[in-house]
Amino acid sequence: MVGPSGAGKDSLLAAARRDIGDDPRFVFPRRVITRAAQADAEDHDTMEPADFEAAEAEGAFVLSWRAHGLAYGIGREALDDVVGGRIVVINVSRGVIPRAERIASRTTVLNVTARPEVLAERIARRGRETAAEIEARLRREAPIAVTTARLIDIRNETTLDEAAHAFVAALRSA
Repeated sequence: MVGPSGAGKDSLLAAARRDIGDDPRFVFPRRVITRAAQADAEDHDTMEPADFEAAEAEGAFVLSWRAHGLAYGIGREALDDVVGGRIVVINVSRGVIPRAERIASRTTVLNVTARPEVLAERIARRGRETAAEIEARLRREAPIAVTTARLIDIRNETTLDEAAHAFVAALRSA
């Protein structure tokens, strides 16, 4: 899954885990992030930047990227699940889509979106960024480029239940 900050990706992942987390076809790996755990942020594994760099150099991540001053990684064990035919659901940067397409012959990109004013309101509610930082984040262009992947847009502007239903249906069709 991809999408701008404030689109509700973490909320949709939590809803999907609740609805289909017991289905062995689906795997929801935790991301490794160079950010300390926060009560209002996604549940992730924390790694110091120097340790992340070393792990990345040793090949610990199947996918890794930098965004918003942080480093993110998906552990190499997720590749075992892909090879095993499971559906691996991960929240990634749009910039790693080409690498994901090379890794998995069958890739579906779920693009979670919302209107800019909805994004701004959600980001502001987090209380982690100034108004200027929020504005800069919303202005950031991050086009989606898919070559072989199937692309599905998920609008998350009404109720979480409605968006979660569409998200889970898209996962089931992956």
